[in-house]
Amino acid sequence: MSEHYFDISPEELKGDVIEMLETIYDPEIPVNIYELGLIYDITIDEDMKVDIKMTLTAPGCPVAQSFPGDIEAKVATVPNVNEVHVELVWDPPWTKDLMSEAAQLQLGMF
Repeated sequence: MSEHYFDISPEELKGDVIEMLETIYDPEIPVNIYELGLIYDITIDEDMKVDIKMTLTAPGCPVAQSFPGDIEAKVATVPNVNEVHVELVWDPPWTKDLMSEAAQLQLGMF
């Protein structure tokens, strides 16, 4: 077990990372990427390295090349985060069913 000097657990840090993700909006839909269901997985190890698996609403999305790097840069500003890696995945494909109820309400999908 490696030694670390943080006053926060990976679980607590995950909450802070989610708060940051909730400030990042999809460029085409006025909903944050977390509520939109684009974040599939957030893993934080004991060295406070954050791995995020995410998707986009469509593989041809114009921000596919730049968006993961933008998200890495923003999550890296969260206190106690040592390193961030965002992996873009396409399986399972995103559907509107992955959106939170709040996001569906906001977009009038009920």
